[in-house]
Amino acid sequence: MASLDIASLLLFSLIVFVAGMSFARSGSGMKSFFAAGGAVPWWISGLSLFMSFFSVGTFVVWGSIAYRSGLVAVAIQTTMCLAGIVVGLWFAPRWNAAGTLTVAEYISLRLGPQYQYGYSVLFLVISLFTAGAFLYPVGKIVEVSTGVPIEACILVLGGLVIAYTASGGLWAVLVTDVLQFVVLSAAVITLVPVSLAAAGGFAAFVDSAPAGFFNLTNAEYTLTFLIGFCIYNAVFIGGNWAYVQRYTSVRAPGDARKVGLLFAGLYAIAPVIWMLPPMLYRIIQPDAATVDDEGAYLLVAREVLPNGLLGLMLGGMVFATASSVNTTLNISAGVFTNDILKGAGNARRQMAAARISTVIFGLFAVTVALLVEAMGGIVSVVLGLAAITGAAIFLPPIWSLFSAYQTGLSIFSTTLATLAINLFAKFALPALSGVSLSRGAEMILGVCLPIVLLALFEWKYRLRGSPAARFAGYEKARRRRSEAKANAPAPSNSTGARAIAWGALATGALIVVIGLLSSAYAGLVAALGSVIALTSALAIFSLPTSATDPGVRNR
Repeated sequence: MASLDIASLLLFSLIVFVAGMSFARSGSGMKSFFAAGGAVPWWISGLSLFMSFFSVGTFVVWGSIAYRSGLVAVAIQTTMCLAGIVVGLWFAPRWNAAGTLTVAEYISLRLGPQYQYGYSVLFLVISLFTAGAFLYPVGKIVEVSTGVPIEACILVLGGLVIAYTASGGLWAVLVTDVLQFVVLSAAVITLVPVSLAAAGGFAAFVDSAPAGFFNLTNAEYTLTFLIGFCIYNAVFIGGNWAYVQRYTSVRAPGDARKVGLLFAGLYAIAPVIWMLPPMLYRIIQPDAATVDDEGAYLLVAREVLPNGLLGLMLGGMVFATASSVNTTLNISAGVFTNDILKGAGNARRQMAAARISTVIFGLFAVTVALLVEAMGGIVSVVLGLAAITGAAIFLPPIWSLFSAYQTGLSIFSTTLATLAINLFAKFALPALSGVSLSRGAEMILGVCLPIVLLALFEWKYRLRGSPAARFAGYEKARRRRSEAKANAPAPSNSTGARAIAWGALATGALIVVIGLLSSAYAGLVAALGSVIALTSALAIFSLPTSATDPGVRNR
């Protein structure tokens, strides 16, 4: 990397770190730390949801698939748009209307505290693996770009993420997510045309592409897989405890609906734009056997981007991918502190426990990330975890949001049965019979089995003719919470937006400087930076400063 790239990487990392740490004293209560005081604007929450989900595998997992298989990667990601529509219209408003801080709290009230503990333990164990799977691509991206060993990258970057997540809570996560969206959008707007030029133009791209490169499916990622993955994504986006946090931290069900629909809208256009660079790299560097396809995204960026912008894009990719880690750490610490240690000590001790548990879970995630390669690589880990655990953990509680008849026994037993059968099909069946399920079959089994089991329970309980015993009490308490929330004064949230605006202003100014120092595409880069800086400056002067802001109140 050129010295300008290194400088821009370090400066953007500093901007993100300062923005996250600025909320270190933003609140002294659980609701402030884990739900941002219920004051998050829907657009901030929606962009954060997009970045948290988008960054899980975009640059490494989906970039790898795009380089080798082409348009298949776009088809896979387009299922997320359809899933986002389902979430926005139905799931997100229901979660907000429940009026709880975490999914675990909802499970305790709706299904019973014994089932809440069971789900919390399962979620925390699985979260250690998912956070580690999210952290691995961060290290991989930096290794490909700088040559620093992946183990050192994981340790250093994991430490940074742990620091600002443990200090600033959900507001730190949200603000840094939006800054990553800004810088990555600017970088990709530059990367697409320069990659296309390096490939010889659109006509050369089409003519030189390998056979089947523009097919929407292939032998591994079949139509069956896409259908199953679409259902899975609706469940995952709508039920993952970390993402539910985005729906519960906004003020009203209508705002939660906007969060889901903004996510869907971004995924209507993002797959094509974001997957073009690794697809074009297959034309620029056609020998797939000599390319580390997990690093294809950074390889094309390193080859075609002007000096300075590569470092900035690397910083955005690193922290965007890390946003999945900090999201998971924050909600895991929330579940542990708010739901497992609930009532243990006063508010100050609970906040100490929240920060300590964030650090401990972060260290476990770092350990898992260091073991990803030994577990078969990132694609295998991400898709394997999705098929085995996604619908099993998240679908049953979603179902209970819409049914007065499901009980804690039916919901939790569906989860346990689905996990057991999925694990058997993944590991025991091949060892015993030599038969392995395809990716499509794994995905269909994972999402259809809990649907069938829950439908059978629903049919059985409806024949009984009366709702679940706990439902009436839960519904009465839910209505009280909803009325209290509706009657409460609307909290101000300009501090979070102001922190985003200042961070974006600094980022825009940095991009302008990069453009002025670049030898190629200087006008395009400087123009993009100027637009970002000017928009941010206007936002800063238009935002009010309120003493009731969650970011001001406890400073």
